[in-house]
Amino acid sequence: MAKKVTKRLKLIIPGGKAVPGQALGPALGQAGINIGEFVKRFNDETKARAGENVPTIIEVFEDRTYKMTYKTEPASNMILKAIKIEKGSGKNKITKAGKITKAQIRVIAEKKLPDLNANDIEAAMKIIEGSARSMGVEVVK
Repeated sequence: MAKKVTKRLKLIIPGGKAVPGQALGPALGQAGINIGEFVKRFNDETKARAGENVPTIIEVFEDRTYKMTYKTEPASNMILKAIKIEKGSGKNKITKAGKITKAQIRVIAEKKLPDLNANDIEAAMKIIEGSARSMGVEVVK
């Protein structure tokens, strides 16, 4: 029989660099997860993704065991890395933060496709383009 999920946590943690501090401690403690064991396991499993923010879904079961599912990095972070800037524009209609090409959008869309609500690469590209525009990043050919 399947174990019953008692709690579901959604956290964004830097890959391979989890520490039992302010962000993780309270969330994991309330769920009944051993924080030291979690940090060690997370860091081992995500050391290849260092420098990336890793969205993690943690399903905690009745017997205090847990299952971790890793998602791809947020699209906004991928866009910022692609155009090599720190942050987007606060006023996206007035001030542009930078430019991104369709080829760069395609690469990001291919990486994000499993996590997006899209059936094909063209639909995924439109989603990523919308994210870029909302950050004040101009999409060019």
